[in-house]
Amino acid sequence: MDQHARIRQLHRDGWTVGQIAAQLHHSSKTILKVLAGPAPDPLAPAATRAAPVFDPVRGIVDAILAADETALRKQRHTAQQIFRRLVADHGYAGSYAPVQRYLKGRRLDRRETFVPLDHRPGSRAEADRGHIAVDFPGGRRSVPVRIVTWSDSNAPFALALPTERTEAILHGLVEAFGFFGCVPAEVWWDNPTTVAVHVLAGRERTVHPRYAALAAHDPFTPKFCLPVTPREKPRVENRVFDPQRQWATPVPQVVDLAAWNTHLRPCCVAARGRTCGGNPETVQVRFDRERAAAAPVPARPFDPCVFHPAMVDKYQTARFDHNAYSVPRRWAFRPVTVTGYVDRVAVVADGQVIATHPRSYGRGDKILDPLFSDSPEVTQVGLEQPGLDSGG
Repeated sequence: MDQHARIRQLHRDGWTVGQIAAQLHHSSKTILKVLAGPAPDPLAPAATRAAPVFDPVRGIVDAILAADETALRKQRHTAQQIFRRLVADHGYAGSYAPVQRYLKGRRLDRRETFVPLDHRPGSRAEADRGHIAVDFPGGRRSVPVRIVTWSDSNAPFALALPTERTEAILHGLVEAFGFFGCVPAEVWWDNPTTVAVHVLAGRERTVHPRYAALAAHDPFTPKFCLPVTPREKPRVENRVFDPQRQWATPVPQVVDLAAWNTHLRPCCVAARGRTCGGNPETVQVRFDRERAAAAPVPARPFDPCVFHPAMVDKYQTARFDHNAYSVPRRWAFRPVTVTGYVDRVAVVADGQVIATHPRSYGRGDKILDPLFSDSPEVTQVGLEQPGLDSGG
């Protein structure tokens, strides 16, 4: 019960002022003031207590905290470490408690607050990646999963990929736009080097040429968060945990990535039936407005690959991403362009595709096709090499 109400209640019950003061540990003057007043007075803020021992070192503590702003989070001072430094380096003779109280107050004063952001339907999407443990026939692996979420409706898309390289980002966005059936005006990222090659002042970035080509084709405006501020895209930051918590518990068992993506697709659709953020409308209802306001997907999809110039060597192979891919013999010692996709590699010369192979993510692998050699002697030698038929 409120102290003022308690005093009045006891007085109505016949208690004397002295008895009430003794019971509630107040002075008789305070009890009389409460009984005489029409309403309780607002509590006055407590006066700041003087700390004659700690006050002289307060500036030193502030300097330590200021220096910590540029240090890694795990390498910043704790209250106990600051106390030890004050004692050892500055002859502080006080106790630990004032140091602890001061740091607690400073941290409360410096805690960030946020304003909820509203976005026009169709105006922006947020992209990120997470990892999910998946059991394959060969054992358990951590699989990168690309997440794309619309900022207004929170409609999600998830796609498991074999890599996090630029071609995987391109492939993931092309698949996401096809899944949604529309393209947002902006796509927001953190600052992955596979997209933002160089982080310049403010929000200026040197964008990977292939990502810039995708943005021009679809089209959308590439946007990037300020460094170390992922809160600028809170929707996808929260959605990253959905595959782990809701779609991959218990640990899924699949034969390959295609089977895992077959599982993820209906999960993304089912998520639209939920409400989120205290909004009474479902994600689907809000996404319908986004789709109506967003741009349509181009009739001709973007080619999600990267280009790499190469010279065919004497072994009739062109190198790409630390591996060698065979080409027909007549292209030996000639320049070619290797186009890398997430699942395959195509070698192009004189405007035509001269070889196509499954993509290898190993290192030092030789992906050979004996049919590319038009010399019976070379073909025969190649066929005798162990593991050739399996791409070894």
